[in-house]
Amino acid sequence: MDTAVDKDDQARRQNYNDRIAKLGISPLWDQYHDLLTLEPQIKTAPHIWVYAELRDILLEAGELISAKEAQRRVLMLENPAFPGQAKATDTLFTGLQLILPGEVAPAHRHSPNALRLILEGEGAYTSVNGEKTMMKYGDYIITPTWCWHDHGHQGSEPVVWQDILDLPLVKSIGTVFYEPYPDEQFPAGPTPGDSLRRYGSNMLPAGLEPDNLNSPIFSYPYEKSRATMDALAGDSDLDPYHGLKMEFIDPTTGGPAMSSISTFMQRLPKGFKTERYQSTEGAIFTCLEGGGRAVIGGVDSARTFEFTEKDIFVAPCWQPYSIEADEDTYLFVGTDKTVQTKLGLWRERRGNA
Repeated sequence: MDTAVDKDDQARRQNYNDRIAKLGISPLWDQYHDLLTLEPQIKTAPHIWVYAELRDILLEAGELISAKEAQRRVLMLENPAFPGQAKATDTLFTGLQLILPGEVAPAHRHSPNALRLILEGEGAYTSVNGEKTMMKYGDYIITPTWCWHDHGHQGSEPVVWQDILDLPLVKSIGTVFYEPYPDEQFPAGPTPGDSLRRYGSNMLPAGLEPDNLNSPIFSYPYEKSRATMDALAGDSDLDPYHGLKMEFIDPTTGGPAMSSISTFMQRLPKGFKTERYQSTEGAIFTCLEGGGRAVIGGVDSARTFEFTEKDIFVAPCWQPYSIEADEDTYLFVGTDKTVQTKLGLWRERRGNA
């Protein structure tokens, strides 16, 4: 008797659902536990892109299409969980961009924030609102939202850099805007290095009012960042979960250098292995020097990724990971922590707590 009632009740519920679906309505109770999960349910997969496997493919692209025709000659590094979606994590895009001697990647601007991490070659430059900065290995260069920028190459060898953008995040909230500049290059503005000289020496112009979005310094030289890490290495206790990890900041606010992407430099001495660490930020790691291995995922699903210089790997949100260094290792890290922090959502779990 009860079974017959249950079947009848189920049929009534299905009929009810079918009728209200025509009105653009669905019952929350059918999806309640899928929407409000006990812990984050993330699609991003742990993954690594080995630079040595990608370099020749990227150089081949230089023979197929010019920087001008392509606008940006970029090979997107797509997470296997998101084929065709231009995502490295749920919220961040990354790719490798190539510019050849004599080329100009035309000026434009867009609402997504972007950063460049230089991986190979010299002689190229980025111009942000008319201020040029030359690109050297490991340099971290910011292109803030809606700033005019172009790239050029005055040297003699190919230059490659990694792009990281908050494009998936911006797209998800429907705020992607783009505008090409009418000329190939934006007019020259401040002398090269002006922003670093003006804001990067523990002083600020009197009366400055921060814009509270992005750092006025748009180029953070690797030479300076690495020297800082080395100077601190001998005097600092290593965090068991991070080694030595420092965040790039906006000197006018003391907050993150970018409004939507947190950026860090991480130094792991030879033989150091971090404890298992877990947080809600999806992280993109790029090895600038050294090498080792990253173990990412739960005990039953952990994957090990061997990495070396210029390799890029992803640790997804809320998946535990540890990193071991075979030699002194320097990692650049880009995450969505700052967005989560502003929304009061960021969490971490250290060890097995």
